[in-house]
Amino acid sequence: MAASVLLGSAENTGLHFTVGGGSSGARTGNVLVGSNNGLGSACPAPWNRSLDRALDEATATGCLNLSGRKLKEFPRSAANHDLTDTTRADLSRNRLSELPLEVCLFVSLESLNLYQNCLRSLPDSLVNLQALTYLNLSRNQLSALPAIICSLPLKGLIACNNKLVSLPEELGQLRHLTELDVSCNEIQSLPPQVGQLEALRDLNVRRNHLLKLPAELAELPLVRLDFSCNKVTSIPACYRQLTQLQSIVLDNNPLQSPPAQICIKGKIHIFKYLNLEASKTTPELSDYDKRPLNFSTCGDELCPGRLYGTLDSGFNSVDSGDKRWSGNEVRHTFTQKIHAALFGTVKGFLHHSSQVSRTGSHVTGRVFCVSTALRRAVGAVAEGGGDQPVCLCVQNIEARLKVSLPTDLGAALTDGVVLCHLANHVRPRSVPSIHVPSPAVPKLTMAKCRRNVENFLEACRRIGVPQSHLCLPLHILEERGLPQVAATVSALLDLAPPRHPITLASSTPGPSVSM
Repeated sequence: MAASVLLGSAENTGLHFTVGGGSSGARTGNVLVGSNNGLGSACPAPWNRSLDRALDEATATGCLNLSGRKLKEFPRSAANHDLTDTTRADLSRNRLSELPLEVCLFVSLESLNLYQNCLRSLPDSLVNLQALTYLNLSRNQLSALPAIICSLPLKGLIACNNKLVSLPEELGQLRHLTELDVSCNEIQSLPPQVGQLEALRDLNVRRNHLLKLPAELAELPLVRLDFSCNKVTSIPACYRQLTQLQSIVLDNNPLQSPPAQICIKGKIHIFKYLNLEASKTTPELSDYDKRPLNFSTCGDELCPGRLYGTLDSGFNSVDSGDKRWSGNEVRHTFTQKIHAALFGTVKGFLHHSSQVSRTGSHVTGRVFCVSTALRRAVGAVAEGGGDQPVCLCVQNIEARLKVSLPTDLGAALTDGVVLCHLANHVRPRSVPSIHVPSPAVPKLTMAKCRRNVENFLEACRRIGVPQSHLCLPLHILEERGLPQVAATVSALLDLAPPRHPITLASSTPGPSVSM
């Protein structure tokens, strides 16, 4: 049996010299057997080099990005790097079965993303992260949230797509929480302590097993409430006190109070019904309290993106939500306005065309474009009845960049390309590198989209947008916070110097573009 002996290594060259009769490139036990007549290289694998670069970058920037590396444990090589000042850690899309204890030592950590792992529980050492304001636990296997999580200064808690059956009673300690997403779980009831979340503005409990809504929610400054795809049969009359509510999503529930015929008309009619019910059950209410409450006009209707809602009627309902109320006697007010605007626009165009044909004159001014006119008509209706910040965001981006955005604004901004160009419009080269689609690859990967969005938000910080006006990356990437994105764009444009808008394709030198 041939023996193989490791003689030594050259410290400067990183080469190992071996003597032996083993086959080229083989390894016997713990003894290295080289190639090329006994001369072998001990270079690390490409994946290890990439991991080391990520750790080096985290040491320099404070942002640790280990997303999508199929990690089952925290890299052991991290012990050779100083990561104590890490403020943002992205461990999403890995195979972690538990939260690494090394992460719980990052006392300066402000944002932790654990999306799409295999977490079944969270350690008590999580309490060390007393600077943590954003925590994403979505798409894991958590069956419960530990009470220790409620002692953190969280502002955003995302725990959707898990196996949660309840929420901890200590939830009320999260006094700074503004966004709570526990959708797509198995929660049967919300604890009354949820009414103590005095800063909560966005609550998403979609696709759970809720039978009723807690009355304590009426005391919160909610702006968005989504309890669709549950088993709720009634909305508490006290919810009429949610005067700051701009969007309520309640489809796929067996609602009986208000009935589906009322719900399908939209938010204003729902709250008028709640006012009426409150006056019936509480006759001693003053005349002032009996009047309908005032709500800011907003375009976020019952079912965003749909002209007609789809609600269970409450009769012969099934838990899966497959049965829908199919009544057709109610016309959506928003739809009627659009039809009227379109009819007036087309009628004006036909009248204008007939005059031109009769007189034989030539149109020397701007060409009248029917599609543009129709789009403006619909936009005018949407702005007049609706989501003014979002409509204003669309108008500002189109005016600044001389582009035409599609109707689905969320999908248009998902890849971050338009937003990066907008940041460069406000301050040239604030985003030095932008990933853009190519004819060969018309859609960017999620990693490139995330890099664009992160670069945009970082540029906003450097330009001077206040932290309170900055949206979260998931608001853009997952199309879940269009009003927050509009607020960020508005704050960014407020810092722009007055100048003429530019186009995306300019002859002046711009940022480097990556396909």
